[in-house]
Amino acid sequence: MTPYARRGVHGQTVEAMARRVLSGEVAEGDTLDLVALQAELGVSLTALRESLKVLAAKGMVDARQKRGTFVRARSDWNLLDPDVLRWQFAAGVASGPGTGLLRDLGEVRGIVEPAAARLAAERRDDADLDALSTALAAMEDARGSGPAEAVEADLAFHRALLAATHNELLQRMEIVIDAALAERDELVHSSEHPGDPVPIHRVVLDAVRAADADAAEAGMRALLAQALRDLDKATKERHA
Repeated sequence: MTPYARRGVHGQTVEAMARRVLSGEVAEGDTLDLVALQAELGVSLTALRESLKVLAAKGMVDARQKRGTFVRARSDWNLLDPDVLRWQFAAGVASGPGTGLLRDLGEVRGIVEPAAARLAAERRDDADLDALSTALAAMEDARGSGPAEAVEADLAFHRALLAATHNELLQRMEIVIDAALAERDELVHSSEHPGDPVPIHRVVLDAVRAADADAAEAGMRALLAQALRDLDKATKERHA
């Protein structure tokens, strides 16, 4: 997924306003005092309005005559938008693996990815297997690298798995999977003793290569269970 550009005054203002809304600092239904915000953020009124247009496109704010610009109800927000997902993490909405956004994303992964692994085993072609193998090799190479390389390799594997389903709508679920994985992986791979993700990913790949749908689904369930344990351990380490 391609995140919203964070460079420059415009990008910084968009992110600052998004985090205020998503953290609840500015509550649903609140009307924004644009003049006060302009002075507080040190930007022009035009720059502030342009930034709010970005949030309006994501369903987070709206503007009406006589009422002004206000925060819409959370039920109107595009929560599956890649930027909105990223902003929620940046705002500190997800505090642990068992609560909030991480919990919700984990549940979505538990529904989507085992089924995707089953379909991938039934439908994969040589190009899919090459993409999965390349991603697994990158995961092996990332063992001695920093968290960024490990995160990207993991994302590449799961994207390739979704692509191997040859289902366009499932492939679009990478927006959610990427958000869940990126935040989880950054925490886990930055921990003192990150686990080795390669063996359990290899189990999934071997099952997909063998066209064994049952084994692919079971392997993915085991992978997700391990991912949750790793996340729980890393979260406890950080809080300690």
